[in-house]
Amino acid sequence: MQDMSGKTVLITGASRGIGAATAELFAQHGANVVLLARSDAEIGALAQKIGEKALAIKCDVARYDDMTGAASMALAKFGSIDVLINNAGVIEPISHLATADPVAWAKAIEINLTGVFNGMRAVLGHMRNARQGTIITVSSGAAHNPIEAWSHYCSSKAGAAMLTRCAHLENAARGLRVMGLSPGTVATQMQRSIKTSGINPVSQLDWDVHVPADWPAKALLWMCSGQADGWLGEEISLRDEEIRAQIGLT
Repeated sequence: MQDMSGKTVLITGASRGIGAATAELFAQHGANVVLLARSDAEIGALAQKIGEKALAIKCDVARYDDMTGAASMALAKFGSIDVLINNAGVIEPISHLATADPVAWAKAIEINLTGVFNGMRAVLGHMRNARQGTIITVSSGAAHNPIEAWSHYCSSKAGAAMLTRCAHLENAARGLRVMGLSPGTVATQMQRSIKTSGINPVSQLDWDVHVPADWPAKALLWMCSGQADGWLGEEISLRDEEIRAQIGLT
């Protein structure tokens, strides 16, 4: 798989699930990993587990100053930012539009959509000057299909998917690689929250149909290689059996 020696990777939502699995895998393949999350205890423990290649920074992606501060700390520590993985996202509160809490709905948009913008905006200057860099946003099938009681999630993920296309349009000529990953349903805490809600068909899925968190982690690592260049500006879906075969997921 892709050798990431000497590369520095910023990962949002790194405290658990896809983010934590991605941090461990990238570090195993030589990368410096910058772990961003609101829970400093969890990312601190993960950074200690990984070792000297890891830097944990408490960060709320919905706050632009937090993201720019994290980028500055990463540059000061490791000298470059080569990859940004926009992974942070929330599914709660699951609620029908007619009863949705306006403040909670807007907060989900701030994390899932504005957080992606903040991440991109915080690293683009450095990457454009370096004329290289990869930005990958973790997307969802919900970006393209309405799902009952997920108006906040569907809307924010759709916006993030369009942000990915815009970032590609504006930065491909400067050597940047921008794309999205739709991992399908993954066996993480988010799926447990969905299951508990009991609303819509996704909550009715059997647990064994969800893929393990290391699958999207392996996909993200593969996407940092030239093998994924055919999807620049687009979205890779792990539901695609041909994609799984190319990555080596079985």
